[in-house]
Amino acid sequence: MTTVESKAQSGELADRLYNAHETYKESTLTQRRFKQKDILPLIAKRQGNPLYIIEKAGDSFEGRPIQMITAGKGKKKVLLWTQMHGDEPTATMATFDILNFLEGKNDGFDDFRKELLEKTTLYFVPMLNPDGVERYQRRTVQGIDMNRDAAARQTPEAVILKGLVDQLKPDFGFNLHDQSPRYSAGRSPKAATISFLATSYDYELSINAVRERSMQLIVGMNKILQKYIPGQVARYSDDHEPRGFGDNVQKWGTTLVLIESGGYVGDPEKQYIRKLNFMAILSALDKIADNSLTKEKRDHYYDIPENGRWLYDLVVRNATVKQSGKSFTTDLGINRNEVNYANASKFFYYSKIEDFGDLHPQYGSQEIDATGLTVEKGKVYPTAYKNLGEISKLNAFNLLKEGYTYIRLAPDAGTRSLGLYFIASPLHVLRSGQATPAGTPGLGNTATFILKKGSKVKYAVVNGFVYDMENYAATKGQGIIE
Repeated sequence: MTTVESKAQSGELADRLYNAHETYKESTLTQRRFKQKDILPLIAKRQGNPLYIIEKAGDSFEGRPIQMITAGKGKKKVLLWTQMHGDEPTATMATFDILNFLEGKNDGFDDFRKELLEKTTLYFVPMLNPDGVERYQRRTVQGIDMNRDAAARQTPEAVILKGLVDQLKPDFGFNLHDQSPRYSAGRSPKAATISFLATSYDYELSINAVRERSMQLIVGMNKILQKYIPGQVARYSDDHEPRGFGDNVQKWGTTLVLIESGGYVGDPEKQYIRKLNFMAILSALDKIADNSLTKEKRDHYYDIPENGRWLYDLVVRNATVKQSGKSFTTDLGINRNEVNYANASKFFYYSKIEDFGDLHPQYGSQEIDATGLTVEKGKVYPTAYKNLGEISKLNAFNLLKEGYTYIRLAPDAGTRSLGLYFIASPLHVLRSGQATPAGTPGLGNTATFILKKGSKVKYAVVNGFVYDMENYAATKGQGIIE
Protein backbone atom coordinates (compact mmCIF):
# COMPACT_ATOMS: atom_id res chain seq x y z
CA MET A 1 0.00 0.00 0.00
CA THR A 2 1.43 3.38 -0.98
CA THR A 3 1.56 6.39 1.32
CA VAL A 4 -1.00 8.13 -0.86
CA GLU A 5 -3.38 5.18 -0.57
CA SER A 6 -3.10 4.95 3.19
CA LYS A 7 -3.63 8.69 3.56
CA ALA A 8 -6.68 8.62 1.32
CA GLN A 9 -8.19 5.71 3.22
CA SER A 10 -7.67 7.40 6.58
CA GLY A 11 -9.24 10.61 5.36
CA GLU A 12 -5.97 12.52 5.70
CA LEU A 13 -5.84 13.42 2.01
CA ALA A 14 -9.37 14.80 2.13
CA ASP A 15 -8.53 16.83 5.24
CA ARG A 16 -5.46 18.26 3.59
CA LEU A 17 -7.39 19.15 0.47
CA TYR A 18 -10.06 20.82 2.56
CA ASN A 19 -7.51 22.88 4.45
CA ALA A 20 -5.58 23.80 1.30
CA HIS A 21 -8.55 24.88 -0.81
CA GLU A 22 -8.03 28.61 -0.32
CA THR A 23 -4.61 28.27 -1.98
CA TYR A 24 -6.17 26.98 -5.20
CA LYS A 25 -9.47 28.84 -5.20
CA GLU A 26 -9.92 30.69 -8.48
CA SER A 27 -10.00 34.28 -7.30
CA THR A 28 -11.87 35.67 -10.32
CA LEU A 29 -14.98 33.60 -9.54
CA THR A 30 -16.50 34.86 -6.32
CA GLN A 31 -20.25 34.78 -6.96
CA ARG A 32 -22.60 32.44 -8.78
CA ARG A 33 -23.83 34.60 -11.64
CA PHE A 34 -20.75 34.66 -13.82
CA LYS A 35 -20.96 34.29 -17.59
CA GLN A 36 -18.99 32.38 -20.18
CA LYS A 37 -16.94 35.52 -20.84
CA ASP A 38 -15.62 35.17 -17.28
CA ILE A 39 -14.27 31.65 -17.76
CA LEU A 40 -12.96 31.93 -21.33
CA PRO A 41 -9.83 33.81 -20.16
CA LEU A 42 -9.25 31.10 -17.56
CA ILE A 43 -9.22 28.52 -20.34
CA ALA A 44 -7.22 30.68 -22.75
CA LYS A 45 -4.40 31.28 -20.27
CA ARG A 46 -3.82 27.52 -20.17
CA GLN A 47 -3.27 27.29 -23.92
CA GLY A 48 0.31 26.15 -24.47
CA ASN A 49 0.64 24.67 -20.99
CA PRO A 50 2.02 21.15 -21.56
CA LEU A 51 -0.17 19.87 -18.73
CA TYR A 52 -3.26 20.32 -20.89
CA ILE A 53 -4.83 19.67 -24.24
CA ILE A 54 -7.49 22.29 -24.93
CA GLU A 55 -9.89 21.75 -27.78
CA LYS A 56 -13.27 22.95 -28.91
CA ALA A 57 -15.95 20.30 -28.48
CA GLY A 58 -18.56 22.23 -30.48
CA ASP A 59 -20.84 25.26 -30.40
CA SER A 60 -23.98 26.05 -28.45
CA PHE A 61 -27.25 26.90 -30.21
CA GLU A 62 -26.28 30.59 -30.19
CA GLY A 63 -22.75 29.85 -31.36
CA ARG A 64 -20.82 30.03 -28.11
CA PRO A 65 -17.79 27.69 -28.07
CA ILE A 66 -17.94 24.72 -25.72
CA GLN A 67 -14.43 23.67 -24.81
CA MET A 68 -12.82 20.60 -23.28
CA ILE A 69 -9.68 20.65 -21.14
CA THR A 70 -7.74 17.37 -20.93
CA ALA A 71 -5.15 16.58 -18.28
CA GLY A 72 -3.27 13.37 -17.53
CA LYS A 73 -2.18 10.37 -19.58
CA GLY A 74 -3.53 7.41 -17.64
CA LYS A 75 -5.61 4.47 -18.79
CA LYS A 76 -8.64 5.33 -16.65
CA LYS A 77 -10.63 7.98 -18.48
CA VAL A 78 -12.86 10.35 -16.52
CA LEU A 79 -15.28 12.84 -18.11
CA LEU A 80 -16.53 15.68 -15.88
CA TRP A 81 -19.08 18.20 -17.12
CA THR A 82 -20.73 21.17 -15.44
CA GLN A 83 -23.64 23.54 -16.00
CA MET A 84 -25.72 21.54 -18.41
CA HIS A 85 -28.28 23.58 -16.47
CA GLY A 86 -27.31 27.22 -16.83
CA ASP A 87 -28.22 28.28 -13.30
CA GLU A 88 -26.17 25.55 -11.58
CA PRO A 89 -22.64 26.97 -11.34
CA THR A 90 -21.06 25.57 -8.15
CA ALA A 91 -19.09 22.78 -9.82
CA THR A 92 -17.85 25.14 -12.54
CA MET A 93 -16.16 27.21 -9.84
CA ALA A 94 -14.77 24.02 -8.27
CA THR A 95 -13.48 22.84 -11.67
CA PHE A 96 -11.21 25.85 -12.02
CA ASP A 97 -10.06 25.34 -8.43
CA ILE A 98 -9.15 21.76 -9.38
CA LEU A 99 -7.27 22.95 -12.47
CA ASN A 100 -5.31 25.37 -10.29
CA PHE A 101 -4.53 22.45 -7.98
CA LEU A 102 -3.27 20.30 -10.84
CA GLU A 103 -0.76 23.03 -11.70
CA GLY A 104 0.65 23.20 -8.16
CA LYS A 105 4.00 21.85 -7.00
CA ASN A 106 6.15 21.60 -3.88
CA ASP A 107 3.04 21.90 -1.71
CA GLY A 108 2.90 18.43 -0.19
CA PHE A 109 0.57 17.07 -2.90
CA ASP A 110 3.17 16.20 -5.56
CA ASP A 111 2.92 12.44 -5.05
CA PHE A 112 -0.86 12.56 -5.25
CA ARG A 113 -0.82 14.68 -8.42
CA LYS A 114 1.78 12.41 -10.03
CA GLU A 115 -0.27 9.30 -9.36
CA LEU A 116 -3.49 10.99 -10.50
CA LEU A 117 -2.06 12.25 -13.80
CA GLU A 118 -0.25 8.99 -14.53
CA LYS A 119 -3.18 6.70 -13.83
CA THR A 120 -6.11 8.77 -15.13
CA THR A 121 -6.93 11.03 -18.04
CA LEU A 122 -9.30 13.78 -16.98
CA TYR A 123 -11.61 15.47 -19.48
CA PHE A 124 -13.23 18.64 -18.12
CA VAL A 125 -16.12 20.28 -19.97
CA PRO A 126 -16.97 23.37 -17.92
CA MET A 127 -20.21 25.17 -18.74
CA LEU A 128 -21.96 22.89 -21.21
CA ASN A 129 -24.95 25.22 -21.55
CA PRO A 130 -23.43 28.72 -21.97
CA ASP A 131 -26.60 30.14 -23.55
CA GLY A 132 -28.56 29.22 -20.44
CA VAL A 133 -25.78 30.61 -18.27
CA GLU A 134 -26.06 33.95 -20.08
CA ARG A 135 -29.66 34.17 -18.85
CA TYR A 136 -29.03 32.31 -15.58
CA GLN A 137 -31.74 29.83 -16.48
CA ARG A 138 -31.97 26.08 -16.20
CA ARG A 139 -32.88 25.27 -19.79
CA THR A 140 -31.08 25.92 -23.03
CA VAL A 141 -32.02 28.93 -25.13
CA GLN A 142 -34.30 26.60 -27.11
CA GLY A 143 -36.31 26.07 -23.92
CA ILE A 144 -35.25 22.42 -23.64
CA ASP A 145 -33.98 20.77 -20.47
CA MET A 146 -30.72 19.37 -21.73
CA ASN A 147 -30.65 16.74 -19.00
CA ARG A 148 -33.80 15.29 -20.55
CA ASP A 149 -32.38 15.34 -24.08
CA ALA A 150 -30.09 12.30 -24.05
CA ALA A 151 -32.40 10.25 -26.28
CA ALA A 152 -33.85 12.75 -28.78
CA ARG A 153 -30.80 15.07 -28.78
CA GLN A 154 -32.72 18.08 -30.07
CA THR A 155 -30.12 20.47 -28.69
CA PRO A 156 -26.61 20.89 -30.11
CA GLU A 157 -25.29 20.77 -26.56
CA ALA A 158 -26.74 17.27 -26.09
CA VAL A 159 -25.23 16.19 -29.41
CA ILE A 160 -21.84 17.42 -28.18
CA LEU A 161 -22.05 15.51 -24.91
CA LYS A 162 -23.20 12.30 -26.59
CA GLY A 163 -20.40 12.68 -29.11
CA LEU A 164 -17.83 13.00 -26.34
CA VAL A 165 -19.14 9.90 -24.59
CA ASP A 166 -18.98 7.96 -27.88
CA GLN A 167 -15.55 9.29 -28.78
CA LEU A 168 -13.83 9.02 -25.41
CA LYS A 169 -15.62 5.98 -24.01
CA PRO A 170 -14.90 7.20 -20.47
CA ASP A 171 -14.65 4.70 -17.65
CA PHE A 172 -16.12 7.23 -15.22
CA GLY A 173 -18.34 10.27 -15.58
CA PHE A 174 -19.26 13.08 -13.19
CA ASN A 175 -22.54 14.85 -13.96
CA LEU A 176 -22.28 18.00 -11.83
CA HIS A 177 -25.36 20.00 -10.84
CA ASP A 178 -26.95 22.31 -8.27
CA GLN A 179 -30.26 21.64 -6.57
CA SER A 180 -32.73 23.68 -4.57
CA PRO A 181 -31.37 24.75 -1.17
CA ARG A 182 -34.72 23.67 0.30
CA TYR A 183 -34.13 19.94 -0.10
CA SER A 184 -33.63 18.25 3.24
CA ALA A 185 -31.48 15.26 4.04
CA GLY A 186 -34.32 12.82 4.66
CA ARG A 187 -37.11 13.90 7.00
CA SER A 188 -34.96 16.30 8.96
CA PRO A 189 -34.36 20.01 9.53
CA LYS A 190 -30.95 19.75 7.89
CA ALA A 191 -30.50 21.00 4.34
CA ALA A 192 -29.14 18.53 1.80
CA THR A 193 -25.89 20.36 1.12
CA ILE A 194 -24.61 17.63 -1.20
CA SER A 195 -26.82 15.01 -2.83
CA PHE A 196 -25.73 12.04 -4.90
CA LEU A 197 -27.26 9.62 -7.34
CA ALA A 198 -25.95 6.41 -8.82
CA THR A 199 -28.25 6.68 -11.82
CA SER A 200 -30.37 3.70 -12.87
CA TYR A 201 -30.07 2.40 -16.40
CA ASP A 202 -33.40 0.54 -16.43
CA TYR A 203 -36.81 0.58 -14.78
CA GLU A 204 -35.91 -2.49 -12.72
CA LEU A 205 -33.14 -0.50 -10.97
CA SER A 206 -30.67 -3.24 -11.81
CA ILE A 207 -27.13 -3.15 -10.46
CA ASN A 208 -24.34 -4.29 -12.74
CA ALA A 209 -20.60 -3.75 -12.26
CA VAL A 210 -20.81 -0.31 -13.88
CA ARG A 211 -23.48 0.99 -11.52
CA GLU A 212 -21.99 -0.76 -8.52
CA ARG A 213 -18.83 1.32 -8.93
CA SER A 214 -21.02 4.47 -8.87
CA MET A 215 -22.43 3.37 -5.54
CA GLN A 216 -19.00 2.60 -4.15
CA LEU A 217 -17.64 6.00 -5.14
CA ILE A 218 -20.61 7.71 -3.53
CA VAL A 219 -20.17 5.70 -0.33
CA GLY A 220 -16.55 6.84 -0.19
CA MET A 221 -17.41 10.50 -0.79
CA ASN A 222 -20.18 10.38 1.80
CA LYS A 223 -17.75 9.12 4.45
CA ILE A 224 -15.48 12.08 3.75
CA LEU A 225 -18.25 14.67 3.70
CA GLN A 226 -19.85 13.56 6.95
CA LYS A 227 -16.93 15.09 8.85
CA TYR A 228 -17.72 18.53 7.42
CA ILE A 229 -21.48 18.45 6.89
CA PRO A 230 -22.76 15.74 9.27
CA GLY A 231 -26.29 14.70 8.44
CA GLN A 232 -26.39 16.95 5.39
CA VAL A 233 -25.67 14.43 2.62
CA ALA A 234 -28.62 12.95 0.75
CA ARG A 235 -29.35 10.95 -2.37
CA TYR A 236 -31.97 11.14 -5.06
CA SER A 237 -34.54 8.47 -5.67
CA ASP A 238 -33.21 5.76 -8.00
CA ASP A 239 -36.22 6.01 -10.33
CA HIS A 240 -35.14 5.53 -13.93
CA GLU A 241 -35.45 8.51 -16.28
CA PRO A 242 -35.11 7.19 -19.86
CA ARG A 243 -34.40 10.69 -21.24
CA GLY A 244 -31.79 11.59 -18.62
CA PHE A 245 -28.14 11.86 -19.49
CA GLY A 246 -27.02 10.29 -16.23
CA ASP A 247 -29.22 7.24 -16.73
CA ASN A 248 -28.14 6.82 -20.34
CA VAL A 249 -24.42 7.38 -19.77
CA GLN A 250 -24.61 4.63 -17.15
CA LYS A 251 -26.49 2.49 -19.68
CA TRP A 252 -23.83 3.17 -22.30
CA GLY A 253 -21.17 1.66 -20.01
CA THR A 254 -19.67 4.60 -18.12
CA THR A 255 -19.74 4.55 -14.33
CA LEU A 256 -21.71 7.74 -13.63
CA VAL A 257 -21.89 9.75 -10.44
CA LEU A 258 -24.36 12.61 -10.25
CA ILE A 259 -23.50 15.28 -7.68
CA GLU A 260 -25.95 18.02 -6.70
CA SER A 261 -24.88 21.05 -4.69
CA GLY A 262 -27.75 22.17 -2.49
CA GLY A 263 -27.96 24.60 0.40
CA TYR A 264 -25.88 25.53 3.41
CA VAL A 265 -27.08 28.16 5.85
CA GLY A 266 -25.02 31.34 5.58
CA ASP A 267 -23.57 30.41 2.18
CA PRO A 268 -25.84 32.06 -0.42
CA GLU A 269 -23.06 32.23 -3.02
CA LYS A 270 -22.12 28.59 -2.38
CA GLN A 271 -18.47 29.28 -1.68
CA TYR A 272 -18.32 26.71 1.13
CA ILE A 273 -20.15 24.16 -1.01
CA ARG A 274 -17.64 24.89 -3.79
CA LYS A 275 -14.90 23.94 -1.32
CA LEU A 276 -16.70 20.68 -0.53
CA ASN A 277 -16.92 19.92 -4.27
CA PHE A 278 -13.19 20.52 -4.66
CA MET A 279 -12.36 18.15 -1.81
CA ALA A 280 -14.92 15.46 -2.65
CA ILE A 281 -14.21 15.28 -6.40
CA LEU A 282 -10.43 15.13 -5.95
CA SER A 283 -10.87 12.48 -3.26
CA ALA A 284 -13.08 10.47 -5.62
CA LEU A 285 -10.50 10.79 -8.39
CA ASP A 286 -7.91 9.44 -5.97
CA LYS A 287 -10.11 6.41 -5.30
CA ILE A 288 -10.43 5.89 -9.06
CA ALA A 289 -6.68 6.21 -9.60
CA ASP A 290 -5.66 3.70 -6.92
CA ASN A 291 -8.80 1.54 -7.29
CA SER A 292 -9.53 1.79 -3.58
CA LEU A 293 -13.20 2.46 -4.40
CA THR A 294 -13.65 -1.32 -4.72
CA LYS A 295 -13.18 -1.61 -0.95
CA GLU A 296 -16.37 0.35 -0.29
CA LYS A 297 -19.56 -1.62 0.37
CA ARG A 298 -22.24 -0.72 -2.12
CA ASP A 299 -25.06 -1.50 0.32
CA HIS A 300 -24.01 1.52 2.39
CA TYR A 301 -25.27 3.64 -0.50
CA TYR A 302 -28.80 2.94 0.73
CA ASP A 303 -27.90 4.18 4.21
CA ILE A 304 -27.75 7.71 2.80
CA PRO A 305 -31.17 9.35 3.35
CA GLU A 306 -33.19 10.37 0.33
CA ASN A 307 -33.74 14.00 -0.56
CA GLY A 308 -36.84 15.34 1.15
CA ARG A 309 -39.03 18.38 0.58
CA TRP A 310 -39.31 19.40 4.22
CA LEU A 311 -37.65 22.81 4.34
CA TYR A 312 -38.79 26.40 4.09
CA ASP A 313 -36.41 29.32 4.35
CA LEU A 314 -38.38 30.59 7.32
CA VAL A 315 -41.05 29.01 9.49
CA VAL A 316 -43.01 31.06 12.02
CA ARG A 317 -44.57 28.66 14.52
CA ASN A 318 -47.60 28.94 16.77
CA ALA A 319 -48.55 32.49 15.83
CA THR A 320 -51.95 33.84 16.85
CA VAL A 321 -54.12 35.18 14.03
CA LYS A 322 -57.18 37.34 14.66
CA GLN A 323 -59.79 37.17 11.92
CA SER A 324 -63.47 38.10 11.85
CA GLY A 325 -63.49 38.57 15.60
CA LYS A 326 -62.02 35.13 16.26
CA SER A 327 -58.52 33.91 17.13
CA PHE A 328 -56.65 30.80 16.06
CA THR A 329 -53.07 29.52 16.05
CA THR A 330 -51.18 28.79 12.86
CA ASP A 331 -47.73 28.35 11.32
CA LEU A 332 -46.41 30.28 8.32
CA GLY A 333 -44.00 28.78 5.79
CA ILE A 334 -42.00 31.43 3.91
CA ASN A 335 -39.56 31.12 1.02
CA ARG A 336 -37.14 33.76 -0.23
CA ASN A 337 -37.08 33.56 -4.00
CA GLU A 338 -34.27 35.00 -6.11
CA VAL A 339 -35.14 37.59 -8.77
CA ASN A 340 -32.48 38.26 -11.39
CA TYR A 341 -31.52 41.72 -12.58
CA ALA A 342 -28.59 43.44 -14.35
CA ASN A 343 -28.67 40.90 -17.19
CA ALA A 344 -29.02 38.07 -14.65
CA SER A 345 -25.63 38.95 -13.16
CA LYS A 346 -27.20 39.94 -9.81
CA PHE A 347 -30.29 39.09 -7.81
CA PHE A 348 -32.52 40.25 -5.00
CA TYR A 349 -35.04 38.37 -2.87
CA TYR A 350 -38.81 38.42 -3.17
CA SER A 351 -40.42 36.44 -0.37
CA LYS A 352 -43.91 34.99 -0.12
CA ILE A 353 -45.97 33.09 2.40
CA GLU A 354 -46.14 29.72 0.67
CA ASP A 355 -47.98 27.73 3.31
CA PHE A 356 -50.31 28.60 6.17
CA GLY A 357 -51.64 26.19 8.75
CA ASP A 358 -50.19 23.22 10.60
CA LEU A 359 -46.58 22.84 9.44
CA HIS A 360 -45.34 20.52 12.17
CA PRO A 361 -43.90 17.97 9.66
CA GLN A 362 -41.88 20.75 7.99
CA TYR A 363 -38.84 22.69 9.15
CA GLY A 364 -37.33 26.09 8.52
CA SER A 365 -33.71 26.88 7.83
CA GLN A 366 -34.63 29.70 10.18
CA GLU A 367 -37.48 29.44 12.70
CA ILE A 368 -39.33 31.80 15.04
CA ASP A 369 -41.30 30.50 17.98
CA ALA A 370 -44.23 32.91 17.96
CA THR A 371 -46.09 31.32 20.88
CA GLY A 372 -48.01 34.11 22.59
CA LEU A 373 -47.39 36.51 19.68
CA THR A 374 -50.01 37.90 17.31
CA VAL A 375 -49.52 38.31 13.58
CA GLU A 376 -50.59 41.69 12.29
CA LYS A 377 -50.29 43.67 9.13
CA GLY A 378 -47.66 46.41 9.52
CA LYS A 379 -48.76 50.04 9.34
CA VAL A 380 -48.15 52.42 6.43
CA TYR A 381 -46.09 55.46 7.42
CA PRO A 382 -48.17 58.61 6.82
CA THR A 383 -45.47 60.57 4.94
CA ALA A 384 -44.91 59.83 1.23
CA TYR A 385 -41.35 60.27 0.00
CA LYS A 386 -40.08 61.65 -3.29
CA ASN A 387 -37.33 59.10 -3.90
CA LEU A 388 -35.59 56.00 -2.56
CA GLY A 389 -32.65 58.04 -1.34
CA GLU A 390 -34.87 59.74 1.21
CA ILE A 391 -36.26 56.41 2.35
CA SER A 392 -32.78 54.92 2.72
CA LYS A 393 -31.92 57.62 5.24
CA LEU A 394 -34.86 56.79 7.52
CA ASN A 395 -34.24 55.16 10.89
CA ALA A 396 -35.71 51.78 10.05
CA PHE A 397 -35.42 50.44 13.59
CA ASN A 398 -37.56 53.23 15.03
CA LEU A 399 -40.17 52.73 12.31
CA LEU A 400 -40.34 48.96 12.76
CA LYS A 401 -40.48 49.28 16.52
CA GLU A 402 -43.58 51.45 16.10
CA GLY A 403 -45.11 48.87 13.77
CA TYR A 404 -44.46 50.71 10.47
CA THR A 405 -43.32 48.23 7.81
CA TYR A 406 -44.65 50.09 4.74
CA ILE A 407 -43.35 53.35 3.27
CA ARG A 408 -45.15 55.00 0.39
CA LEU A 409 -43.55 56.81 -2.54
CA ALA A 410 -45.02 60.06 -3.78
CA PRO A 411 -46.77 60.12 -7.20
CA ASP A 412 -43.80 61.83 -8.87
CA ALA A 413 -41.13 59.45 -7.50
CA GLY A 414 -40.41 58.06 -10.97
CA THR A 415 -40.00 54.38 -10.07
CA ARG A 416 -42.91 52.92 -12.03
CA SER A 417 -40.64 51.66 -14.80
CA LEU A 418 -38.56 49.58 -12.39
CA GLY A 419 -41.16 46.86 -11.89
CA LEU A 420 -40.59 44.68 -8.84
CA TYR A 421 -37.34 45.86 -7.28
CA PHE A 422 -35.44 46.05 -4.02
CA ILE A 423 -34.08 48.50 -1.49
CA ALA A 424 -31.10 47.90 0.81
CA SER A 425 -33.17 48.85 3.84
CA PRO A 426 -35.47 46.66 5.97
CA LEU A 427 -38.62 48.35 4.68
CA HIS A 428 -41.43 47.49 2.27
CA VAL A 429 -41.86 50.34 -0.20
CA LEU A 430 -45.20 50.90 -1.95
CA ARG A 431 -45.30 52.87 -5.16
CA SER A 432 -47.92 55.54 -5.62
CA GLY A 433 -51.14 53.83 -6.58
CA GLN A 434 -50.10 50.45 -5.14
CA ALA A 435 -52.90 49.21 -2.92
CA THR A 436 -52.15 48.90 0.76
CA PRO A 437 -52.21 45.23 1.78
CA ALA A 438 -55.46 44.44 3.56
CA GLY A 439 -56.11 42.13 6.48
CA THR A 440 -53.79 39.70 8.22
CA PRO A 441 -51.06 38.43 5.87
CA GLY A 442 -51.88 34.97 4.59
CA LEU A 443 -51.22 32.42 1.89
CA GLY A 444 -49.67 33.89 -1.26
CA ASN A 445 -48.99 37.31 0.25
CA THR A 446 -45.62 39.02 0.27
CA ALA A 447 -44.04 38.04 3.59
CA THR A 448 -44.22 41.40 5.38
CA PHE A 449 -45.89 41.57 8.81
CA ILE A 450 -45.21 42.16 12.48
CA LEU A 451 -45.41 39.87 15.50
CA LYS A 452 -46.65 41.60 18.63
CA LYS A 453 -46.97 40.74 22.29
CA GLY A 454 -49.76 42.95 23.47
CA SER A 455 -48.97 46.38 22.10
CA LYS A 456 -45.23 45.74 21.77
CA VAL A 457 -43.59 44.70 18.47
CA LYS A 458 -41.32 41.72 19.13
CA TYR A 459 -40.38 40.90 15.54
CA ALA A 460 -40.79 42.61 12.20
CA VAL A 461 -40.73 40.40 9.13
CA VAL A 462 -40.07 42.41 5.98
CA ASN A 463 -39.88 40.61 2.63
CA GLY A 464 -39.29 37.34 4.45
CA PHE A 465 -36.37 38.55 6.60
CA VAL A 466 -36.65 38.73 10.37
CA TYR A 467 -35.72 41.74 12.50
CA ASP A 468 -35.69 41.16 16.26
CA MET A 469 -36.63 44.38 18.01
CA GLU A 470 -34.78 43.34 21.17
CA ASN A 471 -31.58 42.35 19.33
CA TYR A 472 -31.68 44.60 16.29
CA ALA A 473 -28.42 44.51 14.36
CA ALA A 474 -29.39 45.28 10.76
CA THR A 475 -27.09 47.75 9.04
CA LYS A 476 -28.62 46.72 5.71
CA GLY A 477 -31.88 45.08 4.85
CA GLN A 478 -33.53 43.00 2.19
CA GLY A 479 -36.39 45.38 1.48
CA ILE A 480 -38.74 45.20 -1.48
CA ILE A 481 -40.38 47.78 -3.75
CA GLU A 482 -43.81 46.88 -5.11
